[in-house]
Amino acid sequence: MRLCVVMLTHRAIEWQHLDAMRLPTLRRTRPARLPGVSGPARLDSRVDQLLKRLRPGDVAVLRHVDLDRVAAEAMVAAGVAAVVNAAPSISGRYPNLGPGVLVAAGIPLVDGAGMGVFGRVSDGDMVRLDGPALFHGDLQVAFGVEQTANSIEKATAAARAGLVAQLEAFTADTIEHLRRNHDLLLESVGVPDIDTRLAGRHVLIAVRGAEISEDLASLRAYIREYRPVLIGVDGGADSLLAAGHTPDIIVGDMELVPDGALRCGAELVVQGDRDGSTAGTDRLERIGLDSRAFDAPGASEDLAVLLADAKGARLIVVAGTSASLLDLLDRGRSGAPSTLLTRLRAGAKLVDAKAAGELCQSRIQTWHIVLLVIAGLLALLVALAATPVAQDWLASGWAWSTAGWERMRG
Repeated sequence: MRLCVVMLTHRAIEWQHLDAMRLPTLRRTRPARLPGVSGPARLDSRVDQLLKRLRPGDVAVLRHVDLDRVAAEAMVAAGVAAVVNAAPSISGRYPNLGPGVLVAAGIPLVDGAGMGVFGRVSDGDMVRLDGPALFHGDLQVAFGVEQTANSIEKATAAARAGLVAQLEAFTADTIEHLRRNHDLLLESVGVPDIDTRLAGRHVLIAVRGAEISEDLASLRAYIREYRPVLIGVDGGADSLLAAGHTPDIIVGDMELVPDGALRCGAELVVQGDRDGSTAGTDRLERIGLDSRAFDAPGASEDLAVLLADAKGARLIVVAGTSASLLDLLDRGRSGAPSTLLTRLRAGAKLVDAKAAGELCQSRIQTWHIVLLVIAGLLALLVALAATPVAQDWLASGWAWSTAGWERMRG
């Protein structure tokens, strides 16, 4: 017995000695955690190309004067860890909305880092953003201005003074856009033929914006009652699938559409330029999917509205985006005229998702009336059953049915 106790004691001492030797080694091999946000860098001076390659945890490095809401929402949806802008995200020309979207989502934003960052960092390099400084290893490769909710609010307030000049430029750009594309906007020249029937039907266009999930949730009753044709714009097709709906048509840049959405069976309409180049056609050919080209300028959602209107849609509901004055200016000089003229063409048949959801939820539906009639009949029967006449009638009926049953048994 004593021998066992002595051996266990020696073994415990040996274990303690080994643990004492191991612990310093473990402490030495554990790297110190550096402050800030780290992730692989994704660089591109063209924002539309950068958005196609972003993955969760990336540090987006771009050059985008007056960061717009659409680009910012796409980066939030991609799950970026931080954004470094070589240019000012708010130049002061007008109160653009993109910086506020990023900061509200908790994504660090550094402005004015300078174009030199593109020569000091390669795509895929691990970088770290600590406040206004960007590091590659121990080397500081860029330094800018860290934006906060307070700084964005002040810059936006100051930028409102430039609205008059921007509206004048916007008016000129709109006239020029109409002059160049009057055949498409007025006569539907260039709108492709599609297999899906839209004439006389409701059409719901889903754009992957910050409010798309909320909009689709509010439209559940509308979708159930009217069975609209569902058009997904770029990543909006994936939003439809996530909400439990299968898109009938997908319009836009097919590089921005996940594989699962492309393979859902929807008819594919690829946005192209007037020079014949299309976005994502090569990818569809590799997958083995057919598509139709829609060669026209403007945002993908504008093409979806034009397509629905040209094919005779009765009502067009747009979810996930809005077109207020600030939203139009925020699209930039190339996108705003297209959106304005497209919505003017669609006219009264174009409805915002929130309005459609409110109207559909507040109206009395057929099954509501049926339930009300059934409840009234039940109440009437209960009231009649309480009267003497009804009780005598029920008693007579019961006696007659009992006698009939007895005769059948006999």
